[in-house]
Parts: sequence; structure tokens; C-alpha cells
Amino acid sequence: MDKLIINGGCPLKGEVRISGSKNATLPILAATLLTDETCVIRNVPRLLDTHTMVKLLKSLGKRVDWDKDRIIVMSNGPVNPVADYKLVSTMRGSICVLGPLLTKLGEAKVSLPGGCVIGVRPVDLHQKGIEALGAKVTTEGGYILARAKKLKGARVYLAGASGPSVLGTANIMMAATLAQGETIIECAACEPEVEELANFLNEMGARIRGHGSPRIVIQGVKRLHGADYRMCFDRIEGGTFVLLAAMARANFVIRDIDYSQLTALDDVLGHIGVRVQAERNLVRVKAPKVLKPFSITTYPYPGFPTDLQAQYTAIMSLTNGVSVIRDTVFPDRFMHIAELSRMGARIRREGGSAIVEGVKALSGAPVTASDLRASAALVMAGLVAKGRTEIRRVYHLDRGYENIDKKLIDLGACISREKE
Repeated sequence: MDKLIINGGCPLKGEVRISGSKNATLPILAATLLTDETCVIRNVPRLLDTHTMVKLLKSLGKRVDWDKDRIIVMSNGPVNPVADYKLVSTMRGSICVLGPLLTKLGEAKVSLPGGCVIGVRPVDLHQKGIEALGAKVTTEGGYILARAKKLKGARVYLAGASGPSVLGTANIMMAATLAQGETIIECAACEPEVEELANFLNEMGARIRGHGSPRIVIQGVKRLHGADYRMCFDRIEGGTFVLLAAMARANFVIRDIDYSQLTALDDVLGHIGVRVQAERNLVRVKAPKVLKPFSITTYPYPGFPTDLQAQYTAIMSLTNGVSVIRDTVFPDRFMHIAELSRMGARIRREGGSAIVEGVKALSGAPVTASDLRASAALVMAGLVAKGRTEIRRVYHLDRGYENIDKKLIDLGACISREKE
């Protein structure tokens, strides 16, 4: 395993480019299982999660060529309906092969997924959705077993205890593309990544409308063909760099970012005194010397993203006052609190909230990354802290941020990667 060594306080300047969206790439790669024809996906980020999905597609019988930021998925004979535990257990997004395998082959055996340890992440909405389409579903030996001679369109209500399910919406939408008749997903996830998947499916010949809204309508078709598609930019990586620029009072330019997808973040930044200038796919950030405290609650899109909660917690640790941060999407997603506290932050947890009392400065310390977004928060803290920070288990970071240490070095950060 690798670790990152950061010497804090180096001024950041220049420009950084945002990579393709991880959370859109994974279900779109899974969607290539719906056709026997060739699919070309462009602007693909080179991430650990992307490599895992490519391995999964190969294990299912697809041929995959990856050249720079372009992935070509081709038929390589019969598709295997079994998604093995060794791959699926490492990445939550792997569950997205369930819908495509079931609707294309009439059966699927998919291991229950893994990923970051950020609390309970059930798959009950996935099961509820495909059962509504006529599948018989059981869970045995850590696998979801689903069968259906032919899925049939239905009305599916996908609200969960913490709101709509992004991956659940993606799975049901993909399954419905080849089902008989019309499927209506009520309380569907509205995230841009769901909209991106629907756009890709429509390029393949699907008939989907309403994506980007809580009500998605899918008219089943007999077959889907190949497609050539360019991935959107990663809004969470973009938001992370915006927060870093504000936290470090840095004068760098962020390119290839769709800031219109970060409306909730922009509103919050205004409350803490940060001004953001957005021009097309380019953003500049200007922050005051002293940031104002401001309390937030995470919600499904278009609310404040849970995937930016840890990074926001880090920036609030350096304000002049107290902030309350509540996560309604993943109420247990606060494992970064202990590590930020090691760096001098004053944070305590009360139920599903973090109470952050701002301090004047953070100090470098040895810390351990617990999950993908917590890793980003620790990198941000290390870049502004006094002294040396050593971040262990950065494989979490490599799951969702493409070449982040190189991007930071190009901005002037004093950061290096070493073997543990």
C-alpha cells in the first residue's frame, strides 16, 4: 500500500483539470452488457474503481480495450451471468451489473457489494425494483440471485429511508430498457450521473424520458445497439478542488468543471464568504482571510452532496465559530472526525451530526484514510496544516481521484507518494 507525505503551507497556484466522472463511468460501463455490439466510452478517468469495473466486464465475458482515456467494450462470446465476490466485494458500483445481466440474459447472480465503510448501504431498493418488473429474487451465500423469462414494465416507487437510491435508479432503469411495455420510476434519483446514464442508454436506442427529474419513464425496446459516448466531468472532484482553493486561499484556475451541477455548494460558499467566478467550464475561487462558520445538512441532489461532506467538515475546522454538519444520506459517514482531530481540529459527533468548533490552525500528523471522501478531506487538511502530514491507506483516494498527487504537485503542493 502507498502513503502520501505532505508538507503543509506551500502556496498553490496555476490550473487544474477535472477528470471524467467516476460515478457516471461505472454504471455506463455496466450498461454495455445490454448489447452485443461495440461501445466506445471517452473521457474515462483512470481510477482503481474503473480498473475494477473493467476486470468485472472481462470476467463476465466482454472484451475490453483501454487506451488513455478511451475504453472500447466488445463482444467476446456468451456473457457469464455470475458477478464474482472477489471483484464486486471491493466496489459498491459493481451492483449495477444486476439489472443489465437480468434483462439481457434472464438471470443474474451478483455478489453483495462492498466499497467504502461509511455506514449501512442496503440493496433492498434494487431488489424491490426488479421484483416489480417480474423477477424472482433470493439471497443465498452472499449473492443476489434473480431470474425472469422476460421482464415486464411496471410502476416502481424507489424512495428509501434516506431518499432515492442513485444506483437503485440506475439498475432499474437499465433493466427496464429491454422489458416489455412501459416502466415508470417514481421518486427516482435526480443526480447528474443518472441523467448521464440515461443519455448513454438513449444513444444505444433506449426510449427514456424524464431523467433528471423524480419521475423517469422507460418504454422497453427489443434490442440495444452500440454507441460512442463522451463522459461528463466529475462534479465531486470539481467540488473538492473548489473547497481546497477556498481552504488554502489559493489562486488557481479549475478547468473542465460544470459548476451548474454544484448549486448547493455555491450557495453554501456564499454564506462562508467565498466568491466563485464561473465561466463556461472554468472556475476561479476567491476566499477571505477568515471564513465564516455555516451549518449544513446533506440531501440527495440537488441538495448538498454527501460526497462533499467530509471536505466541508475539514474547511469548517478553520473558521471563527461553530458549525453543525448533519448527514441525512449516510448518517454514519463521520470516520474522518477522529483523524482531523489528530491534526488539531475540534470536532465532536452527536448522533448523525458533527459539531465543529473552528481553530486558528491545524498541525501535521500521521493519519489513516478510512474511505474515499475522508481521504480527500485529510489531503486538504494536510496541505494547509503546519508541518508534515502522513496519510496512510491512500488506495481509498485512488478509487475516486485520478492522479490527484500529480495534479497537486503541478499546483505547487509539497506532496510525495511512498510505499508503506
